[in-house]
Amino acid sequence: MPIYTHTFNPSRLLLISPPRKTLFPSRGKNFPVSRSNGKIRDCFRRELVECYSKGSIYIQRLDEDSYTWLNRRKLRVSALGGQDSGIESARKRRIVEHIFLLKTKENLSEDEEKDMLDYLYTSQYQMSGIIAVSLGRITDPNDDGFTHVAYMRFQKQEDLAKFYEISNSGVLKEHVMPYCHEMISVDYESEVEDDILPIFRRGEEFNYGVEFVLLISVIESALGGPVQDALAALSNLTLEFGSLIVQATQGSNVNLNDREYTHGAVIRFPSFEAMEIFKGSSQYKSMWRLKFQPITKKALAVHFSVDPVGTEIM
Repeated sequence: MPIYTHTFNPSRLLLISPPRKTLFPSRGKNFPVSRSNGKIRDCFRRELVECYSKGSIYIQRLDEDSYTWLNRRKLRVSALGGQDSGIESARKRRIVEHIFLLKTKENLSEDEEKDMLDYLYTSQYQMSGIIAVSLGRITDPNDDGFTHVAYMRFQKQEDLAKFYEISNSGVLKEHVMPYCHEMISVDYESEVEDDILPIFRRGEEFNYGVEFVLLISVIESALGGPVQDALAALSNLTLEFGSLIVQATQGSNVNLNDREYTHGAVIRFPSFEAMEIFKGSSQYKSMWRLKFQPITKKALAVHFSVDPVGTEIM
């Protein structure tokens, strides 16, 4: 017999629809859940709850304290053993990603570094159009000598253009360039789930983790079909490793003033270990060897740690 469960909360709603058979612990209030190998884990009581369904389970965020990895995602659970069979397509929102890498001066002091990063981070509160910021010191040395990465998300390209206009005579000129001797940037359009938390990169998952940035420059003959095929392979792989990835975006560089790299990707992992599992997997290595290596002139892969900056959702 089908069971339809609607648990009302004054601020949020838990909706499961349309499961054929659903097993939950008996309780009269909402509870947070998180994904673990195709099952649902009760984060308060740490109970495993299996949901068997031929349809989809749609779980909305309950409140700020019980927000989880499954926030407003659609998860299909197989009727055989409760195994995750993939995430349904959801409505998407177009956004613009802005990445810039810095080479700071060798004699940069800790106070100067903190001042530079603080001004970059707080620019989101001073300029309209910036909806997310992530930045930090690159963890491992790279051949190009870049030391820091700043990543920003904008609602549209007009907002990014305004940022360039203002920052070149403001934040960058006064608080960044005095400490750096080189900077490159990559801008690209992408899509994320059309919900406030993934759009603004808010919620528990985005408070910490590791930001992985991949920049590539492809040969001219690969522009078009081959590179799009490679990017599609990367996108599909991030979906396959969904339990290890908080969010991933990628796209073609639209910055006409800086064309050192033709494409970029940003992947947020919940931990360094998750990133290592993804990058060390046979699937990733095979994808890179077969799809990217034949068409890539130059590539730069860096990562940095993301530390909690507070508990505010917005």
